[in-house]
Amino acid sequence: MQISDLITMTGWVAAGTGFTFAMTTVGAASVFFFRKTISEKVHRLALGLAAGIMIAASVWSLLIPAMEAAEEAGGMGWLPAAGGFLLGVGFLLLLDELLPHLHPGSNDPEGPKSHLSRASLLFFAVTLHNIPEGMSVGLLFVVAGQTGDPVALSAAFALALGMGIQNIPEGAAVALPLRQEGYSAKKAFAFGALSGLAEPVFGLLVVLCASWISPFMPWLLAFSAGAMMYVVVEELIPEAHLGEHSNIGTLSVMAGFVLMMTLDCALG
Repeated sequence: MQISDLITMTGWVAAGTGFTFAMTTVGAASVFFFRKTISEKVHRLALGLAAGIMIAASVWSLLIPAMEAAEEAGGMGWLPAAGGFLLGVGFLLLLDELLPHLHPGSNDPEGPKSHLSRASLLFFAVTLHNIPEGMSVGLLFVVAGQTGDPVALSAAFALALGMGIQNIPEGAAVALPLRQEGYSAKKAFAFGALSGLAEPVFGLLVVLCASWISPFMPWLLAFSAGAMMYVVVEELIPEAHLGEHSNIGTLSVMAGFVLMMTLDCALG
């Protein structure tokens, strides 16, 4: 890979993941306007929307391109798609077991026992789930840079846009509970904003490793899809339906799916 191509891809990834990080910051800034957590209905709506976006992104932006790339290389499309997907699920499952964390809206920490503060546990939870999102955006920009396909570039920007939209409630979900517990608005904002820093970090790491990971691109795309789907099934959808049956949660999942599917198909 030429240096000029690497610089171009780095710029694209920095722009894409910088946008998703900025949207997390926008969500965290809600602490300057609200002192209480968002209402249950809005919470379910936001979680469902994020789940729908991530499901559609996993299929249209990651799994389908993974199968197409494998078939273009003369291989079987289903093998890296299925294998990479399962590896991504296993990776997030392992991190869930190894890292102490606390999901927004929950009072029961998960993972190993620790003496970390609630703020730190919330930070770890959202950061953990932002890793596959940053990798996904980075991988699509790498594909676009390697192929020179403007359609692939548009798809990468569409994914970044979708991830950015769902990061707004994510930033608020970290910052607002901390504000309610007595943290200053500035400190709650800082925790909420920094929870999104994993996306540009892991997105740029993917670019730096582009030369080595290129032969395994179908597997890596599917890996990111599996990791994101783990987050959706393990956290987002269950939390969107906490308590009594919620049509709001269900419909917001569908709306998020349609939104991301439309973005990908229209722009990609």
